Amino acid sequence: QRRGLAVPSMAINVSPLRFKQDDVAGDVARLLAQHGLAARTLTLEVTERLMLEDDEHARAQLTQLHAMGVRLSLDDFGTGYSSLSYLKRLPVAELKLDKSFVRDLETDADDRALAAAVLAIGRALDLVVVAEGVETEGQHLALLRAGCEVAQGYLFSRPLAARAFEDWLLLKRPWP
Repeated sequence: QRRGLAVPSMAINVSPLRFKQDDVAGDVARLLAQHGLAARTLTLEVTERLMLEDDEHARAQLTQLHAMGVRLSLDDFGTGYSSLSYLKRLPVAELKLDKSFVRDLETDADDRALAAAVLAIGRALDLVVVAEGVETEGQHLALLRAGCEVAQGYLFSRPLAARAFEDWLLLKRPWP
C-alpha cells in the first residue's frame, strides 16, 4: 500500500490456542495502528473447533475483534463435527469451503451437492463463501456456475513472498 498498490484485504490464519491464551484483539489493534491499516481490511481465519468449544476468553476475543471491524472467517468449513448454531451466535462474516469439497467438483455429484449446500447456507446467512484449493479451470467454472464468486488456490497463484506479491499485483490487477 505504501508503494501505491491497492490491496483490498489480507487474510491470516490464527491458531485456536492463541485465542484461548493471548490477547489477540489487543495485539491486532496495536498492529493495525502501528501500520496505519483499517480493521475492515483484515480477515482472521479460525477453525470450526474454536467456534465449537465453549471458551469464554476466546468468545470475548472474537467479539472484540468483530467490534473493531475485523472480519472473521471460518476455515475448513464442513470438515469437522460442526453445529450450525454457532453461525448465528458468533460474529462470522465468511465461510471457507474446504478443498476436500472442491477437489472432485468436476466429477463427483456429491461434492457438487455439498458445495451447493454450503453456498446456500452462506447466502441465507449473508456470509461470503470462499472456495479453497481451486487448482483447475474446471473447478473454478463449476464454482462460478454454483454461485461461488470468491476462490483461492494454485489456479490463481502459488504462495508468494512480499516482493513477488507486489510484482504479481502489478501484472494481474485482479480488482479495480
